[in-house]
Amino acid sequence: MDVIDLSTSALPVLADRGLAVPQYDREALVPRIVHIGVGGFHRSHLAMYVDRLASGGADWAICGLCLLPGDAAIVDALRAQDHLYTLTTKTAAARSSTVIGSIVDVVHAPNEDEPAVERLARPDTAIVSLTVTEAGYDDTDRNRRTFDLIAAAIERRLDRGLSGVTVLSCDNLPGNGDAARRCVLAACDRRSPGLAARVEVSCTFPNSMVDRITPVTADGDRRALLDDFGLRDRWPVVAEPFCQWVVEDRFAAGRPDIASVGAILSDDVHAWERYKLRLLNAAHSAIAYLAALVPYTYVDEVLADPDFANFLERLLLDEAVPSLDPIDGHPPEDYVATVLDRFANAGVRDQIARLCVDGTAKVPRFLFPIVSDRLANGGSVERCATAVAGWARYLAVVPEADQAPDAAADRVRRLASAAREDPVAFVDERAGFPPDLAASAEFREAFADAFRRLDAGGPRAAIG
Repeated sequence: MDVIDLSTSALPVLADRGLAVPQYDREALVPRIVHIGVGGFHRSHLAMYVDRLASGGADWAICGLCLLPGDAAIVDALRAQDHLYTLTTKTAAARSSTVIGSIVDVVHAPNEDEPAVERLARPDTAIVSLTVTEAGYDDTDRNRRTFDLIAAAIERRLDRGLSGVTVLSCDNLPGNGDAARRCVLAACDRRSPGLAARVEVSCTFPNSMVDRITPVTADGDRRALLDDFGLRDRWPVVAEPFCQWVVEDRFAAGRPDIASVGAILSDDVHAWERYKLRLLNAAHSAIAYLAALVPYTYVDEVLADPDFANFLERLLLDEAVPSLDPIDGHPPEDYVATVLDRFANAGVRDQIARLCVDGTAKVPRFLFPIVSDRLANGGSVERCATAVAGWARYLAVVPEADQAPDAAADRVRRLASAAREDPVAFVDERAGFPPDLAASAEFREAFADAFRRLDAGGPRAAIG
């Protein structure tokens, strides 16, 4: 089989070889969505939903907007492929690939603002979506440019007599729409008096919950495309089969029928967020550091270990689930079963090292609210305490050079080292513990006991 590079002209050949390719007219699509941050998650999530819409006859499409110098590689790759790429979903038993055609243009503006502002201000732009990571919403000079550009573009639109836009965050952040709104309004205040008030009445910032495990694409994934279809794709993306998007139905300038392609429109996105934060994200943090100490490399390896699988299931059912208010028709126990099944997917090969990144932000956000709820309501905190002890042990004994990146870990690392002599030294507000946890004798005792078991017998002794 001859090797063929991905492009529009290659699609008929690839279809003959059994690869799913766009059957719609891409030239008839209108890029009403401008998306900032065209990384792997965007291409496995929002771009996939828009591709489904186009397959059903809608004419919505995406223009990518890349703002970082380091984005040059993905911009070059997409442009060379007519903005096409391959999305592969994987399980242990099978993989399924399709060419996604919903991105029809990419603008790269690492140094000049005008190309970005003008693209955002075009009359056909209805939605400005973004995946800029959780850290992108910190109001620092490093992160302000994204929102300064959005504010400038909205001002230009309004001055031209155009409508406002929907600013749609697709980042894994509680209240992501509220966070985007704060950042945009702050940028408006920096820009000109009265602009924030104009934006408030013309634009919307819906909250959303996004979910799909999207690991870094490996060389083996590229080789699989070559083996299966003779296809050379410069920037493919892989993901698990599961995908979820829950969003508030608050759009300033129209939206496509996203519910028809699997999105959930809800007035209570926060309830879905709590499910994800306290079940999926908490589960990630609960196993990450304990598994790294074994050490395990992949999440599915952890779930194949009966001791770890039982520990995680009991943590979720006995400690996390009781901290949640059930969503009608969606019991949290069913969500737990889905999480465990997703983690066991050996096709994804999600890395433990990825889960360990930025623990000082993730552990307090995902695990501590469960503990606070259980302490307030007389529930068990034993397994959550063990998970937190695993994080402390990881910081204390794994060489710093071998730890996952965490820009804020230095101060917590010092507390973790002190815990080797006095475990409760780690339970401190300087490590992100809220006052109720830091002062709780019950939690301090549970943490100290787990830390000592880790010290004496390792992770397996701690989770038994």
